[in-house]
Amino acid sequence: MKDDTNMERIFIGSAFDDDGKPVKQWLNLPYANRHGLITGATGTGKTVSLQILAEGFSDAGVPVFAADVKGDLAGVSQPGEPKDFLFERANRIGFDDYDFRGFPTIFWDLFGEQGHPVRTTISEMGPLMLSRLMDLTEAQEGALNIAFRIADEEGLLLLDLEDLQALLKDLAERGKELTTEYGNIDKRTIGAIQRRLLVLEEQGAELFFGEPALDIRDFMRTTRDGRGYVNILAADRLMRSPRLYATFLLWLLSELFEELPEVGDPDRPKLVFFFDEAHLLFDEAPKALVEKIEQVVKLIRSKGVGVFFVTQNPLDVPDGVLAQLGNRVQHALRAYTPREQKAVKAAAETFRQNPKFDTAEVITQLGVGEALVSTLERKGVPSMVQRTLIRPPRSRMGPITEAERREVIRNSPVYGLYDEEVDRESAYEVLKKRAEELERQRAEEEARKEAEKAERAAARSSGRRSTRMSTTERFIRSMVGSIGTQLGRAIIRGVLGGILRRR
Repeated sequence: MKDDTNMERIFIGSAFDDDGKPVKQWLNLPYANRHGLITGATGTGKTVSLQILAEGFSDAGVPVFAADVKGDLAGVSQPGEPKDFLFERANRIGFDDYDFRGFPTIFWDLFGEQGHPVRTTISEMGPLMLSRLMDLTEAQEGALNIAFRIADEEGLLLLDLEDLQALLKDLAERGKELTTEYGNIDKRTIGAIQRRLLVLEEQGAELFFGEPALDIRDFMRTTRDGRGYVNILAADRLMRSPRLYATFLLWLLSELFEELPEVGDPDRPKLVFFFDEAHLLFDEAPKALVEKIEQVVKLIRSKGVGVFFVTQNPLDVPDGVLAQLGNRVQHALRAYTPREQKAVKAAAETFRQNPKFDTAEVITQLGVGEALVSTLERKGVPSMVQRTLIRPPRSRMGPITEAERREVIRNSPVYGLYDEEVDRESAYEVLKKRAEELERQRAEEEARKEAEKAERAAARSSGRRSTRMSTTERFIRSMVGSIGTQLGRAIIRGVLGGILRRR
């Protein structure tokens, strides 16, 4: 059982008692790996809530990963700018040690433009998530599974899209010989998958697949003075390819689950993971995939990883996942349409109710920077929901300049590890050599057959010349054949001898 007496915690903001005095609200680190949810309509302060939590985790030595969807989360790397309204809020909520500073930050980018490239290999992604990424049918997913199995059995490395394209082409050509062992491999099915791969290439996925592949431990770095790095993924361009964005986040979560050892319930998380625009992970996702996400979220807490979903509407998150999110920060929601009213009711029902106010009513009345907050306390019991004024961030609110970004990248602890792509021999090169060898063998076989054909033709031509007879020889042979006696042969020899002498 946890001893909650001296728990480390993160200051979120303050509620106010009946006398108007601030009552600080905290996120307790020992329960941060039991996940969380930040929701609210656009412009209500979700990004600031994410930012102040990231700052708190960093100060506590906990690395953070978050996607920067709009470009304004990058400001966590820079000191905040003194402004009157920030000091006013800090004073109001009792934030006595408020100051301005940046936090250790590593910028990442799947496209390698605004941060260090993030890559993985086709093999590490696996057929299930690739099928999700390409929205394959059941038959197409089956063919892709066969492709991965054959690659494994034949020792073919699948590193990038070029490798997968080459393997699929090889399968289509070898379909008949593979049918007995693996079942029917239809060329049309393979062609459909290849067309989907072309769509991925157009979305920029070829930059994501390759080497050097990301070492997940580089997301879990701390500074020499013990602060956790805030890993920011530039996602503004990535958001134009929502399927790629969602699949990447799911892959990353799965990698963490598979790579990290079991640690039980640590005093603080080893990593906190923020899923911004979380609805993209679940929109139109097949049931099997949602079950996979639910399973990973449920089990990854024992690896010391906390997952916080950030989205506009709590209904964006499936019930099975929502039930596992113990720490809640609920910003204002609108309630004009039936769906919005349903969302408000659903959000209100997830809180431990406070008898001092109607939770559903307050959700629609919250101002910018206000939120309903409930976090896990002793023994993991959720606290009573409180109307809370969120604390101001110490770092900058908003974007940074290109010069500032380049400076952070140059000073990054992973600078130079991922910036140059590596292209080693893999399935594409092996299959290309195999195809060239087969083509050479075919050419040699064709040449051999042509040579044999020419020899036979030459032999037939030579045979005809050696057996060709003159008119006189044909006459004599016919005479011999007709006379057929010893006397006849003698007469013929005499006649022939006389003719030759006259010549």
